[in-house]
Amino acid sequence: MRALAFALPALALIPILAVFNAGSKPAPPTDARAVAAFATVQKVFQHPRCQNCHIPGDSPLQFDAGLPHAMGVVRGPEGKGAAGLPCSTCHGEANLPASYGANAPPGAPHWQLPPPQHKMAWIGLPAPKLCAMIKDKSSNGGRDFAALIKHVSEDKLVLWGWAPGGAREPVPVPHPQFMEAFKTWADAGGPCPRQ
Repeated sequence: MRALAFALPALALIPILAVFNAGSKPAPPTDARAVAAFATVQKVFQHPRCQNCHIPGDSPLQFDAGLPHAMGVVRGPEGKGAAGLPCSTCHGEANLPASYGANAPPGAPHWQLPPPQHKMAWIGLPAPKLCAMIKDKSSNGGRDFAALIKHVSEDKLVLWGWAPGGAREPVPVPHPQFMEAFKTWADAGGPCPRQ
């Protein structure tokens, strides 16, 4: 009987401990929270630093106004420019020093456009279509959410958007804030806005 008297208070603690343990795990993002986070993702993807190379045609754009690239530059068969005029002719591994002038060609490792079979062209796309395209493996180069997160968090050409050099405006959303929004959206399975 005495053992039972000690066991009853211990059993009463189980629901209390369960409540405390449940509170220690982060709640998975809700669809509404993830869709709201996607608005930040859209703002970044459709900024000139990103969309000037994510084009529907084969000629990249430049400057904040999205003007056609000078010198007749084209995507080429691999996204690295035409034979005889690869992107690396003008775009080096890093931005040129300020002494070259405000409009000197920018640079980052592996400067290129997406390849023609995965253009990821999102200029002017409404949020639902942009959302669907980003997570569609047939259009994004076969990337699942883990690979997408790695791409937008580590790829030096992507990161260039936050340090574009010259007179170019960087992506307006700080990279950590963008990554938080992207992960919130991805962790919820990438729900898309309805309109």
